[in-house]
Amino acid sequence: MTAVTEGTHTLPDGLSVYTKTWKASPETARLLFLHGFSDHANNYEDLHPYLSSRGITVLAFDQRGWGRTCASPSHRGLTGPTTQVLSDISALLQTLLPSPVPVFLMGHSMGGAEALYYTCADPDGLVSKLRGTVALAPLIALHPRTRPNAATVFMARLAGRFLPARKMVNKLNPDLLSRNPERNKEWVEDELCHDTGTLEGLAGMLDRGAGLESGKVMLGPGRHEGGKSRVLVVHGTGDEINVVEGSRDWVARSTAEDKRFWELEGWFHNLHIEPEKEMFREGVADWILERAKGEQEQQAKL
Repeated sequence: MTAVTEGTHTLPDGLSVYTKTWKASPETARLLFLHGFSDHANNYEDLHPYLSSRGITVLAFDQRGWGRTCASPSHRGLTGPTTQVLSDISALLQTLLPSPVPVFLMGHSMGGAEALYYTCADPDGLVSKLRGTVALAPLIALHPRTRPNAATVFMARLAGRFLPARKMVNKLNPDLLSRNPERNKEWVEDELCHDTGTLEGLAGMLDRGAGLESGKVMLGPGRHEGGKSRVLVVHGTGDEINVVEGSRDWVARSTAEDKRFWELEGWFHNLHIEPEKEMFREGVADWILERAKGEQEQQAKL
């Protein structure tokens, strides 16, 4: 059984963010989900209800500057710097903690990179209370078709120091989202997918990816609950938004005790709406439940 509720959560600075929860019953695990760029919590109806049907409660929220959290068009893209993004994640995680069941952090694309970056940085000491981290097509390295040249990135960063709230529309090519034309069309027609960032927010997003891509931001051992690092990264080889090599190389460099890189041949960016999505979501749920149930059973035997 799944109970779906919508609500809001007030962040420490007073901003109210939109939340949606798929509450599983019985509950085996919980996770906080981070959406991608020009995206929002309600775009994952192919994934979150399924996870909750498997016993995994999902809390998703429209991040600062996105979706229903924007009270007006003037708020679009106002994500703040990386410190703000990480602080917001901590605030939402704290609504799930303490928990009677294991808690996970998961994100897609921009949110996937945020999940990895947060796990590595651990800004508020909460990672040791999480069982593991899942990143779906994370924004570690942009594909050559979508990657801005170095001069453009440099000028954007420079301008962002003086005009951090300056808006910039960064249009995504809907044909690159998935091999599902109808769902790609829905994204184009969704007014909440506004493609609008700020110089500060876009620079922060690119910098987080660059830190992961360069190896400066890595997941070592002993970070998650019980003194063990657990991470799953899933990426399609046909992704022409975030290139698969970025994820593959990041996982290869990680010294996490429990790491898996799941490469899906020919799949595009939005894994949750690809034609073979059933296999993908089953695999993700299995990974989570194996670490939620398996380690609980081992502890019970001690």
